[in-house]
Amino acid sequence: MTTDEQSPAAFTAGSKTIDTGLRLLEILKEHPDGLTITELAQRAGIHRNAVSRHLVALGNHRLAARIGNRYTLGLGIVELNAAVQHRLRSAASAALQVLADACNATAFITVLDIDESQAVVLTVAEPRVSQIHVGYRAGTRHPADRGASGIAILAGRPPLPGERPAIAQARATGYAVTAGELQPGAWGVAAPITTARRPAGASVGVVTIGVRDENEIAPLVLGAATEIARLL
Repeated sequence: MTTDEQSPAAFTAGSKTIDTGLRLLEILKEHPDGLTITELAQRAGIHRNAVSRHLVALGNHRLAARIGNRYTLGLGIVELNAAVQHRLRSAASAALQVLADACNATAFITVLDIDESQAVVLTVAEPRVSQIHVGYRAGTRHPADRGASGIAILAGRPPLPGERPAIAQARATGYAVTAGELQPGAWGVAAPITTARRPAGASVGVVTIGVRDENEIAPLVLGAATEIARLL
């Protein structure tokens, strides 16, 4: 490694390059039908030649794909997402079972889908000593702004115009509570899983039949969220 590569100027330039590439991926995420280089340049506020260079690099890593004269997210994004979900599932396994047993309720991890419009149940743990509990299947989907688990994820992200008051409330308390939103008679509490001050992409929660003591359940859910984040 040369002295120039180690200099603050080189480090700053490299950070700016990475930041621009990530910004282009964020823009492409918001446009699933793809954008031209000119459209990307306009939205990113940089010269189209710079956009073209970044797209070549992203394409080499399969993070961006070209379809005609338009660019979309590449399959490499899906593979990275799958790897992250596998790591999350592995880290959460023990903590999730502890939560389920402590609350005597079904515990689960929910993640935000790639397009961020839906929440998807990633993994579930059922209480080992329980006569009756809510059945919940991994892979279950619901709108991201419905149910305690989805609301908790959005509460762990920056505020958006027009978001539900329940999201702002969960952001203030650190967890979300809902009753009957996804299943009649079900009551749920969930907290966002946040790491390194990044926007939340997942939450941990429990669901029970009938309302339970929020002051008893919420600290257990918050503790599980903290433990899982630590393991990640």
